[in-house]
Amino acid sequence: MVIIMYYNYILDYSRIKELRLKHGLTQKDVADYLNIDQSTYSKFELIKSNITIEKLNDLANYYDVSLDYLLKISDDPKIKMVNKDLDKKLIGERLKMIRKEKKLYQETLASDIGTGHSLISEYESGKRLISLTYGYAICKKYNISMDYLYGKKAIK
Repeated sequence: MVIIMYYNYILDYSRIKELRLKHGLTQKDVADYLNIDQSTYSKFELIKSNITIEKLNDLANYYDVSLDYLLKISDDPKIKMVNKDLDKKLIGERLKMIRKEKKLYQETLASDIGTGHSLISEYESGKRLISLTYGYAICKKYNISMDYLYGKKAIK
């Protein structure tokens, strides 16, 4: 199995293949659902290409599982979901709240995940959606649920 190492964290979404097989679907079936080429989806399953948070969220919704489960942060596939869609504004508010709870400056958070504070500012203001790699790094570094950060569940 191939894994992607990102800023000292291993990003592993190999459960997408397990779920596809469990549901008796072909790669083409899932690729069609995601509106992408089968070859692109195949690279996601092999973790040879980065999947976006939007596509990973689509898969979480399709299989009715949590982002934490897909990323092997949790072995429990179910969550009490409050949102299926990714809302940049809500996600930004959650990030800001997490940062303040941890008593961090934007610069500190940015340094901890390997980016600049201007990107953190864009995330917090809801101008940009937190990428999967940075979101994952935040969640791993600060022991936060991906589903909470991305607004899919109400509590941490």
